[in-house]
Amino acid sequence: MPATSVIGAQWGDEGKGKIIDLATDRADVVVRFQGGANAGHTVIVEGNKFVFHLLPSGVLREDKLNVLANGVVIDPVVLLDEVGQFENRGISLDGRLRVSGAAHCVMPYHRVLDGLREGQKAGVVIGTTGRGIGPAYADKANRCGIRMWDLIDEDRLRARLAANVHEKNRLFTRMFESDPLDFDEMFEVARAQGRKLKPLVSDTGALLREALAADKHVFFEGAQGVMLDLDHGTYPFVTSSNSDSLGIAAGTGVPPRAIGHQIGVAKAYCTRVGAGPFPSELHDDRGERLREGGGEFGATTGRPRRCGWFDVPAARYAAELCGFDGLALTKLDVLSGMEEIGLVVAYEIDGETVESYPVDTPLIERAKPIVKMFPGWSEDVRAVRSFQELPATCRAFVEEISARVGVRWEIVSVGPGRESTIIREAP
Repeated sequence: MPATSVIGAQWGDEGKGKIIDLATDRADVVVRFQGGANAGHTVIVEGNKFVFHLLPSGVLREDKLNVLANGVVIDPVVLLDEVGQFENRGISLDGRLRVSGAAHCVMPYHRVLDGLREGQKAGVVIGTTGRGIGPAYADKANRCGIRMWDLIDEDRLRARLAANVHEKNRLFTRMFESDPLDFDEMFEVARAQGRKLKPLVSDTGALLREALAADKHVFFEGAQGVMLDLDHGTYPFVTSSNSDSLGIAAGTGVPPRAIGHQIGVAKAYCTRVGAGPFPSELHDDRGERLREGGGEFGATTGRPRRCGWFDVPAARYAAELCGFDGLALTKLDVLSGMEEIGLVVAYEIDGETVESYPVDTPLIERAKPIVKMFPGWSEDVRAVRSFQELPATCRAFVEEISARVGVRWEIVSVGPGRESTIIREAP
């Protein structure tokens, strides 16, 4: 039952897109198992930039089957637009994309509700993308969501949509004093979307189990990162799904033993988008240098990311939680030219030194980073293709991270392109 999974080991935006694109060369099926259009991957192939919002990164390889599984919430507008963009660039998805009928849809009222509710979540501003992801997952939990099965069945769609629009309009007008939405207009748009997407919809859980039974290599692609996981991240400053490897089985309909070889992806520094505790954050020119040098602006939102040193306790927590088999370290080239590079090796919390990551958010909000500085390197490493050719201080930095996190490094990325990669051994 061969499989590989790639999971973000930090707060998302770790460069998973490139690692996924690289590793899917050996895959038969590439699966997105959670999240929605609030997450983005950027992949650069031969100088061409591709930005993903919903589609799995495997679409760039002609012989791969791509799956949006049941754990994903799908905005039909975004999906149809993204498919169209790739086809306009000469990348046909005909016969290469399947969408789970059990996946829930992001509807227009979800996006409206997301904007209205931001800032009113128990008095906490989360910093959502405003794309309706949280409200769509909330409707899923409330058992009133519209699934892809419903979207492609006009009778079911009409009944379920009417009930939801009636409820949401009461909420909009009475609680938020906002304008109601028009059911007829929304139904006609959704019906047209369902007709276009119907050929893609199937029981993807059965498809994936059959693929695994046939010894096809299945690749599970994560979005966001462990520290944004709904259950295990810095709640409430998290996403609305299980963005670690614990969400793969439930989000795809495969047995837990099928998760396979796990690669945790981490930047050689840390970033975070939106609000929430971020102990390693740099508020000086070093943080700004990382942001500009790393192009740290959201692939989906364009929002500037908060930047800081690599956080060892957070990465070790992610590795222990998921059971990573290997570590992929990205954007090492961004650190070139810095005289000194920091690692957060522990925290000071209420006067005590703490080496493990505290799971209670108020504790991490009070954490002060304990930083160990390492000598940097001046060389441009983007053309390096073997580990031994890296500067000695660079190699030492990579090995230090690997040792402290407790996971053997397998991949080191020294630039944005596919070719700018050092692989210890094929995962």
